[in-house]
Amino acid sequence: MGDYDLVIANGTVVTAEAVYIADVGIVGEEIAAIGQGLRGRRTLDAGGCYVLPGAVDVHVHLQMPVSGGRYVSSDDFASGTIAAAHGGTTTVIDFVEPQPGQSLREALAARRAEADGKVAVDYGLHMTIPTWHADEPQALAEIPALIEAGVPTFKLYLAYAGLRLDDAQLYTVLKALASHGGLPIVHCENGPLCDRLRAEALAEGHTAPRHHALTRPPRQEAEAVGRALDIAALAAAPLYVVHVSCAEALERIVAARRRGQPVFAETCPQYLTLTAEMLERTGGERYICAPPLRREADQMALWGGLARGELQTVATDHCPFTLAEKAEGADFTQVPGGLPGIEARLSLLHTLGVRGGHLSLSRWVEVCCTAPARLAGLSRKGHIIPGADADLVIFDPVRQVTLSADSLHERAGWTPYEGLRLHGWPRLTLSRGEVIVEEGRFTGQPGHGHFVARFDVT
Repeated sequence: MGDYDLVIANGTVVTAEAVYIADVGIVGEEIAAIGQGLRGRRTLDAGGCYVLPGAVDVHVHLQMPVSGGRYVSSDDFASGTIAAAHGGTTTVIDFVEPQPGQSLREALAARRAEADGKVAVDYGLHMTIPTWHADEPQALAEIPALIEAGVPTFKLYLAYAGLRLDDAQLYTVLKALASHGGLPIVHCENGPLCDRLRAEALAEGHTAPRHHALTRPPRQEAEAVGRALDIAALAAAPLYVVHVSCAEALERIVAARRRGQPVFAETCPQYLTLTAEMLERTGGERYICAPPLRREADQMALWGGLARGELQTVATDHCPFTLAEKAEGADFTQVPGGLPGIEARLSLLHTLGVRGGHLSLSRWVEVCCTAPARLAGLSRKGHIIPGADADLVIFDPVRQVTLSADSLHERAGWTPYEGLRLHGWPRLTLSRGEVIVEEGRFTGQPGHGHFVARFDVT
């Protein structure tokens, strides 16, 4: 009889701090010990593989309605979290979008009702504060109760009519969040300017997908980042900037950090892998997302920012739609925006980041697992230490996988990474001590995942 319920033996443990050979002992849902020669009632041999903390994706959009409900992102909470698990992601954070006349707490309860009993991995939620709630004192008065309920992060938009906040609203909301310890996470594009550029393009007869990128140029993203940073400084609020796509925006963030401003930022695999040239191909509408894909020079700047710690995390912004839905729009402004990517993130970053010479093994784990958990307030996630949740991945660094719609478990029916050959893929994924993916087979169950209340963000 062993001392532990489960031992992962002979693997190379990779954390954000170190790389070493050790066994990991698990009791129930927790990591109980890290050492040599551990004995368990069951043993999993990780020889030749890395043992990682489960990856954390802090930016996903599952069963998300867009365009007034005309489209709903193609992965629901069950399919999306099963796909995440196949790729080694054991925690995701999605979003609540309150409707006009609906309180923030009512919206939270409704969104949890959609996810609870369906998620295959643990999950959390960010609360969106849209235009129609930003000026409501009763809505802002709900912030302390939401934080107490384990929702300490709040999505603010500077783009999209109906969601975007003007400067005065942004200041008011940031000040309210700062006073209660909430973390604002901000979509930074100059929405009114993008709308004007899009209208001008259509008036001139420019309807092709490539004009999506041309009407959302890098400078307007950088302007919005700079403006959000200035207003956050005035409100004495920290800031988390989502999906940074270009060198100009990164420069604004780096400058603010050098001034001592508490700002954190993520980028996404699509901005590290794809370029705006994809929009010029046949079927280019499928690559429409916001911010748009950029240039190869921006990719290099983002890789450098990740390596130097100027960008803290990589999240997917997973928001998938089918090819048929992508092709329905009469022009680029009517295409539902977003790309699938929840499954391949960890392996993409291993192939292109570690093997590509941009990231060390520990930095790879930092940006995919540990920093997202820390910034989002997931205190029991992202680490391999006694007392942490036994969310673990046995990752085979030499297993080769060619990405395709057939090899992935996302429901969109296509992948923007079609044909990309990856070196390294999970052999097993454990969520709170339970093996939920083994050798490419989902062995868990929808409903295994729990809502995780989060505290102490950043």
